[in-house]
Amino acid sequence: MIGNDLDSAPSAQNAELERRLNRLTLEEKVQLLTGRDFWTTWPLERIGLRRILVSDGPSGVRGEAWDERSPSLNLPSATALSASWDITIADRYGAASAREARRKNVDVVLGPTINLHRSPLGGRHFEAFSEDPILTAELAAAYVVGVQRNGVGATPKHYVANDFETDRFTADVQVDERTLREVYLRAFEKAIVEAQAWLVMSAYNSVNGATMTENELLETPLKSEWGFDGVVISDWTAVRSIASAEHPQDLVMPGPDGPWGEALVAAVRAGAIPEAVVDRKVLRILRLAARVGALDGVEQVSSTPVDLEDDVAFAREAAAEGTVLARNDGILPLEPSGIRSVAVIGHNARDARTQGGGSATVLPEKVVSPLAGIREAFPEADVSYSIGAVVQEGVVELPLDTMTNPTTGEPGARVRFLDAEGGEMFVEDRRASALVYFGGEAPVADAALFEFTTRYTPAENGTILLGFAGVGEGRVLVDGEAIVDVKAEPVGSDLGAAFLTPPSNSAPVEVTAATPIDIRFELRPLHLAGMGNAMSVTIGTEQDTSEPSALIAEAAAAARAADVAVLVVGTNSRVESEGYDRSSLALPGRQDELVEAVLAANPRTIVIVNSGAPVELPWRDRTAALLLSWFGGQEYGHALADVLTGVREAGGRLPTTWPKRLEDAPVSSTTPIEGVVRYEEGVHIGYRAWLKAGIEPAFPFGFGLGYTTWSLGSPEVRAHDTGWTVEVPVANTGQRAGKHVVQVYAERPDSTVDRPVRWLVGFAAVRAAAGTEQVIRATIPRRALEHWDGGWTLEPGEYVLRIGTSVADLPETVTVCVP
Repeated sequence: MIGNDLDSAPSAQNAELERRLNRLTLEEKVQLLTGRDFWTTWPLERIGLRRILVSDGPSGVRGEAWDERSPSLNLPSATALSASWDITIADRYGAASAREARRKNVDVVLGPTINLHRSPLGGRHFEAFSEDPILTAELAAAYVVGVQRNGVGATPKHYVANDFETDRFTADVQVDERTLREVYLRAFEKAIVEAQAWLVMSAYNSVNGATMTENELLETPLKSEWGFDGVVISDWTAVRSIASAEHPQDLVMPGPDGPWGEALVAAVRAGAIPEAVVDRKVLRILRLAARVGALDGVEQVSSTPVDLEDDVAFAREAAAEGTVLARNDGILPLEPSGIRSVAVIGHNARDARTQGGGSATVLPEKVVSPLAGIREAFPEADVSYSIGAVVQEGVVELPLDTMTNPTTGEPGARVRFLDAEGGEMFVEDRRASALVYFGGEAPVADAALFEFTTRYTPAENGTILLGFAGVGEGRVLVDGEAIVDVKAEPVGSDLGAAFLTPPSNSAPVEVTAATPIDIRFELRPLHLAGMGNAMSVTIGTEQDTSEPSALIAEAAAAARAADVAVLVVGTNSRVESEGYDRSSLALPGRQDELVEAVLAANPRTIVIVNSGAPVELPWRDRTAALLLSWFGGQEYGHALADVLTGVREAGGRLPTTWPKRLEDAPVSSTTPIEGVVRYEEGVHIGYRAWLKAGIEPAFPFGFGLGYTTWSLGSPEVRAHDTGWTVEVPVANTGQRAGKHVVQVYAERPDSTVDRPVRWLVGFAAVRAAAGTEQVIRATIPRRALEHWDGGWTLEPGEYVLRIGTSVADLPETVTVCVP
């Protein structure tokens, strides 16, 4: 269980906050309740209040600007974190996020994302932890503690039942109270009650007829039952009416515009909304300011991070800890000195996906690809590379080393914003051709024209597909001649998707190696409603897909000639992203054909899956080894090389069930029907639903192999006032040190309540040297056996606790009796 020493503000501090509140006019109070801009709150110097800067996470901290000139640590995706099944890793992950936040002067991290994996199709599946509320709650609480111990606010999101992206702004989730309490709210409860998160983000969707910014769930259980004394911050543009001000929604983001402002002042003046309602919200914002050090004269939790660690090294370790070894015929780990040649294959081997798409995106200084990591780990081997199959969709940015700023002569490009007369409003020199403006100083909303110029020097002879991804009237000119001239419309109605994944347009250009061409791109932006001062655009190339069979044949030939083949397949940020759900679990492009060809060419093929969420793997049983590696963060290539060579063991266990086929998944659609998403499966979510249906998945919840062997002894259980403790002897019976995750599930076969076949109630990770034994202890709180029936109820009788290594492998049992 997670503990925390961050108590609620002492009475003396509360009195000081009240004094400062009482110095404010009504207009000042109301102003504080809406953001100043995209990322900050209003300062108020006369009461010692500076602005509070919030920033997207949760797998890194972007900071105030979405800018490659201010790079950020890129940690592995939340699915990789949760695959560690390790509370210590989650705490360190939170601490790393806090250190990065303080480095960028950020006060609040907008994470963790702890919605559940209700369907494998969920677009932000990679950004959320797991399909189980207990695993999610434990890891989320540890993350929150790690962040806040270091003086930065954490923001569990999105409260609540925002487990899909399709029509997320308008969809109404219909879900019964028991399911809400036991599953979806349960994932949040521990982070609020025990870890005492300083913020919670309210979601876009409605629950049972009321949008979440106007929902009773903000009061009960969040504030009245759980004692949450922090700030309810809205998801961006989620607050849509003055009516929401009557509810326990505290802070409207972004600003400065919004539905409260003058309307709320008028409503208070007219007696429609009591001023005490406004005061309650302002006090919470002042308390947050005190906690993060934004209120002069009030002591904060920590002015500087208290945990010091090498964050790049941690990113490498965390990626390995979350990598799941799903199959191994004995080929792993590889001994580099015995390998003469390695065929590295796959688009994702060279252009790895380290994070999903959407607002969680950060810009790392450097990404280590699997290809680079393998070349470094096998210095004496002949390492070849073949793309095999194209995964990329749309335009991707130009490599920095191919671009020269025509004004400065330095690597990069010159960017200008022009007014209707062609006058220069804003100019900057950038070091990338994928640019996002989301707040900041650039006059996106007021400019008539955006202009990007660079001198591009190709590395090879041939034809490239040069173009742009963006919305508006765009022209690409090469040496002064227009090759693309189109009006690009947004795809879909979701603001996030339209903004962050705009359509691509390109045209062929013949280029000669080492011969520069001048590129100018002009865009008359199409401003999306609610996103007036925001814009995203990429100038770059599309991948040539004209000869796919030849690419596969080339890869197979390379595999045939090598001692071992390492094939990296996966998705990308166009497949897995905020703003839309997936429609398929199939690998994009012709990757399945590629795998089949490579397996036929070389039986010593190790397949690595680089995706943030489950994908179909019809060939999975024919690989020599199979690694499920998620989106591995900026040190992804190093971490994979560590696992392949045995420097580190793959430490992961599945936090979500992997289906054989999409149609086997219990929830295989995330599309609202007449505006409603019905959670008809009730408490039978994830592996619980698989057990109820009796369908065998490709890989069950909790599953994962290692490089050593283990045995479990006879468990013992001890009762105490708050629950039970299960003790299990665990022996490493193999030849090397390793990690084991012991999982405890409860069963109540004769229950009068509709319960899952079994459900997770506790777990513990253990590391032990070869030939040694340890006793692990898993704490089972009473709540883990309770069910909701208008209140928490513990049904009397016997409960069977099954203990093992996955939901499908539970050899040991012990019984507890509830009188």
